[in-house]
Amino acid sequence: MIKTHHNRKVEYAIIVSVLFFVFKIVFPIYSSSILLLVNEILVLLSFYFWIRYVSDFINFRISKPLTLIINSGILTALLFFIISLSSWLFTETQNSVTDTNLIYILFSSLIAFIFIGALSYIFSVYKKICFYRQKKDPSFYFNTMLVFFVLTSLSASFLSPDNSVESLKTVDNFSIILGLNNDFVYNTLYIVTVSLILMNSFRVAWITFLNKKQKISLLVIAIVLETLCTINVVSENFTLINNFSPTLNHLFNLVNVYGVIYFSIVFIFTLIQLPTAEIIDRKSDELTSFKDLSELMSQVIDVEELYEKITSTALKVSNSDSTWITVNNDKGFDVHSAKGIGIVDAKLFSETLLNNNFVSTSNVEIIDLENISRNYNLPQTLNSIVCAPLSVYNKNKGYLFTARKSNYSFGEEDSKSVSTFAGFAAVALENAKLLEESIEKERLEKELDVARDVQYKILPQETPNFENVEISALFTPAFEVGGDYYDFFNIDENRFGVVIADVSGKGIQAAFIMAEVKGIFSTLSKLDLTPKELLVKVNQILKDNIDKKNFVTAVYGIVDIRKQTFTFSRAGHSPVYYTRDKSSEKLIPSGIGLGLNFTNQFENNLKEMEIKLNNNDIITLFTDGINESINEHLEEFGYEKLESIISDNSHLSAKEISNKIMTSVSLFTKDSSQRDDITLVILKWKNLN
Repeated sequence: MIKTHHNRKVEYAIIVSVLFFVFKIVFPIYSSSILLLVNEILVLLSFYFWIRYVSDFINFRISKPLTLIINSGILTALLFFIISLSSWLFTETQNSVTDTNLIYILFSSLIAFIFIGALSYIFSVYKKICFYRQKKDPSFYFNTMLVFFVLTSLSASFLSPDNSVESLKTVDNFSIILGLNNDFVYNTLYIVTVSLILMNSFRVAWITFLNKKQKISLLVIAIVLETLCTINVVSENFTLINNFSPTLNHLFNLVNVYGVIYFSIVFIFTLIQLPTAEIIDRKSDELTSFKDLSELMSQVIDVEELYEKITSTALKVSNSDSTWITVNNDKGFDVHSAKGIGIVDAKLFSETLLNNNFVSTSNVEIIDLENISRNYNLPQTLNSIVCAPLSVYNKNKGYLFTARKSNYSFGEEDSKSVSTFAGFAAVALENAKLLEESIEKERLEKELDVARDVQYKILPQETPNFENVEISALFTPAFEVGGDYYDFFNIDENRFGVVIADVSGKGIQAAFIMAEVKGIFSTLSKLDLTPKELLVKVNQILKDNIDKKNFVTAVYGIVDIRKQTFTFSRAGHSPVYYTRDKSSEKLIPSGIGLGLNFTNQFENNLKEMEIKLNNNDIITLFTDGINESINEHLEEFGYEKLESIISDNSHLSAKEISNKIMTSVSLFTKDSSQRDDITLVILKWKNLN
């Protein structure tokens, strides 16, 4: 939509220019005041439409005002060159060339359109830089000046002393500029126009936002443009353009008057601001640095890369020669990203200043190194140092050092700048470290998610289905993964094995041991071994596969459906509850945990127990995550509550009893977190007879 509107403006400008050209071909001379009026209106319309088009073109480049001003200066110089060249060409032949000569008309039209285009660009630049960086909209004053530009230029055609074009052509431009025309209306319009030019020329707020180098360049540019515009103003009337259009000729003069006044004021304002330009540049650099650092604080960035950014920015903020960062660690400190100084020297200066209490952990310090360097045998390379602590939440993380080699020491203003910057830098570094930790934590969580999925796949996906036995089993890890384990094994058509185990410890390490134990039980269960024999074999295999600090408690039992028995051995595990007729018995046959002893003592201490199963008898296997669950008062769930729940609900199915137990544990620990893995296996015998 914007592009279409822009194209439409250039179309209007071209159409009006073509109409104007055709009009000049048809009416090369002004035979009446009406033709002169039409001629001048077409000039002004062409000027207006080209300004509208050029203004849009300039809008995209207004952020670089010096470039626009230089371009307008080049066009001003071009117009001066055209005036000089044309005057020289027509000096000898102007008596023989008439206004109706076709070559003269074409040449004057070409020159006139060059003037219209150039003046449109120059005037648009003056307008844009007048509006640039203004807090209040100056449109009213500028547009009023534009109206008087038009009125004053038209008055040059119709309000000359004898109201004739020929007499106008002989009027000296310099006299007009000085207001020596006898016509009262023209003089009044001219004075008002110059007054409005002067008023609008004071809108130079944009100069403040230039740096020192740009202001020096602007001084030179202002002198050159002021000189060019002055020459154009005081030069003799440009006969070629004046013959083509007196209004255009006078517009040219007024634009140059505007240039003379405006760039005179620009020169004065720039000269006044030049002494403070360096200070303003420094403050601007500080603000830019703070902005850049604030943006970095919200980005995921490598800490070392951030060190580099901080030190390179600190050089500009403090106007120093050297800078580096020290970060506290358990052994002292590390030096990072030294700029303008060797890493060895930076460490030497840091050690001397920190170990001898020349710096504060909470306040910025300005340190004169002349005596210190001499007394502590330091290199005579630095004159003064500003040391600012990198503190976050009143905790010192390190220091930012900035140093100067020259005799120009740091002042209070410098220390304030470095202190403020160090505060931003400390927060940025803390955020970067937190982001790194967050990324690492997220990576570990993803790995733990994978480990949890693998662990759940290691556990039985469903419980075995037997007519005589109801089976319920569940596993709830305290963390993403756990060290509890249960499993079922088909031995033959009449027997199946069941195991429940608890690896000492929690988390990843326990999960790895659990996976290893799972493989051992799965392999040995295929052999025709009694529970005691199997646990002895497991203990022997673990001798070379488990650390001394780890062990495994377990219960392994075999259900014989034909004999209606449950035979089991216990290797240091939690008791086995046997429930019959709402009465529960805690069975604790002797046994040592797997991996604690690899001598004959393990086998000799391990006992095997057999239970004769009757209808509705219940066998409950569990890990200590149930009985050792703790509430907000640090009270344990205990064996008694577990025994009571099983006994009171023995008439229910194995699945329902399991749910009752877990509901009770959850309600008991609702205001505290789970501390250990929970595993529960319930077997309920059903006598089909």
